[in-house]
Amino acid sequence: MPLNRRKFLKRSAVTGAGVALAGAAAAPSAEAAPAHAGPAKKRYSLTVMGTTDLHGHVFNWDYFKDAEYTDKAGNALGLARISTLVDQVRQEKGHCNTLLLDAGDTIQGTPLTYYYAKVDPITAKGGPVHPMAQAMNAIGYDAAALGNHEFNYGIETLRRFESQCDFPLLGANAVDAKTLKPAFPPYFVKKFHVPGAPPVKVAVLGLTNPGIAIWDKAYVQGKLAFPGLEEQAAKWVPKLRAMGADVVVVSAHSGTSGNSSYGDQLPYAEDAAANVARQVPGIDAILVGHAHLEIPELKVVNEQTGKTVVLSEPLCYAERLTLFDVELVFVKGKWEVESVAASLRNSNTVADDPKITKLLTDEHAKVVQYVNQVVGKATETLTTVDARYKDAPIIDLITKVQEDVVKAALAGTEYAALPVIAQASPFSRTSEIPAGNVTIRDLSSLYVYDNTLVAKLMTGAQVRAYLEYSAEYFVQTAAGAPVDVEKLTNANGRPDYNYDYVSGLHYEIDIAQAAGSRIKNLTYNGAPLDDAQQFVLAVNNYRANGGGAFPFVASGKELWSESTEIRTRIAEWVTAKGVLDPEDFASADWKLTRNGVPLF
Repeated sequence: MPLNRRKFLKRSAVTGAGVALAGAAAAPSAEAAPAHAGPAKKRYSLTVMGTTDLHGHVFNWDYFKDAEYTDKAGNALGLARISTLVDQVRQEKGHCNTLLLDAGDTIQGTPLTYYYAKVDPITAKGGPVHPMAQAMNAIGYDAAALGNHEFNYGIETLRRFESQCDFPLLGANAVDAKTLKPAFPPYFVKKFHVPGAPPVKVAVLGLTNPGIAIWDKAYVQGKLAFPGLEEQAAKWVPKLRAMGADVVVVSAHSGTSGNSSYGDQLPYAEDAAANVARQVPGIDAILVGHAHLEIPELKVVNEQTGKTVVLSEPLCYAERLTLFDVELVFVKGKWEVESVAASLRNSNTVADDPKITKLLTDEHAKVVQYVNQVVGKATETLTTVDARYKDAPIIDLITKVQEDVVKAALAGTEYAALPVIAQASPFSRTSEIPAGNVTIRDLSSLYVYDNTLVAKLMTGAQVRAYLEYSAEYFVQTAAGAPVDVEKLTNANGRPDYNYDYVSGLHYEIDIAQAAGSRIKNLTYNGAPLDDAQQFVLAVNNYRANGGGAFPFVASGKELWSESTEIRTRIAEWVTAKGVLDPEDFASADWKLTRNGVPLF
């Protein structure tokens, strides 16, 4: 990257100025016209390509299984595949007629990203260049929106990653908490030159998720603020049009549903991309992210102009590449967008780009070696296959580790005598710790997020409400009705990571009952739970900060917290034990019932 451009990117991150780059000359197309007609209208065809939610996937590799990635649908993943697709599109459309964007969540999600954030961190003096920066630079990304997971390792790591990218990280609604001025470039402008006509100016506005204020509060509180996408788009889109933008594309790390997972803690919708299209005039297309859904093309009519805005979300992990094909026509001295059509290309149709393979083989090998370190031996196989609806020992391992860490942390304090309970979620449906050698990758597959541990003060009544809320995860099922375990959970779209076990108590979840009255026979130490009893809840930071909108936990008094990942604590616990034996951690805390009769 030329030094002068790197300095400009750094300066723009502070001032909020847009980044403008000149594209290469592009040959326009023209309409065929009959002999008696006037001159043919000048036309220009532009293709905007997009990815989202890459989450550290460079190669078609599953670090948790130590093997090539496979799934039932036959998908393939990784930026090495995307690179091949991008090259194909550039050859078809002309390199000078294309733009490549991303909609965020880049530097968290795999052992590869963890390794270069924590084991061999990019923030160290003379540290490495992040593999995701290397790959995206080599592929030639033009801009990327910030995702909420960009903040998981703190602002220093994010800023270092930003400095290593040859393209801007955009976030119009990531603002300085005090001045409310953009803390990152809000937008990016690229000119596409057309012989015999003015250049086509394409403006890209980047928007991220307001939930960062909750999910990564420990890093951003008092430093950054994250207002709503709709409000900031309404502020910036008119400015981009006034600057002469002929095409306005939004790269939004936000889904289309209009829903939020943080309840009423923030006045902004989490998945607001369709709202932006509907409410803010002047947008031609939106690259959607965050929701991990595949949306080839979604058309939304703007309420003010009646114009159709085209949205598309490529499947996460670099499994798909979105193409927005934009047709423009030169009318009355200016370019006008005539049509936008979105489509997807599938990574499973191509091979890895050798350029990316050669570039990052060494980094990949280091991470493979790291995750295959043996840290202990398991006496039996542990799995999450049925952990959604049965009390599984493998989840008890998480709660046991959290209990032990919090008890040790509170020793000698005024809270040392309080009982410690812990929550954990069945993040994965396929995680397995096999009998025999236990490796870092086995434990990483169990706890796939980089969450850290927090201790919160809760009363018995609050814990009861917490459990009732968690139990809404199950679909109400009448006594005698057939039970299909594949349809028993995820009521109202509740994801697995927003269902919690709570250890240290005994309770039943009666799924024949309506939501809000399912927790039965709730006891502590063999006696009915005392609503006034105080407990210390060992909870991950996502939940502690309000993720999932569980009641009382976000507002509860914080007694202690740390920055070490829960995954690391699990590895330390197993290493210290040497032997992973369920007798040391498994406990029968809960079970599903129907009208009091156990379901399993």
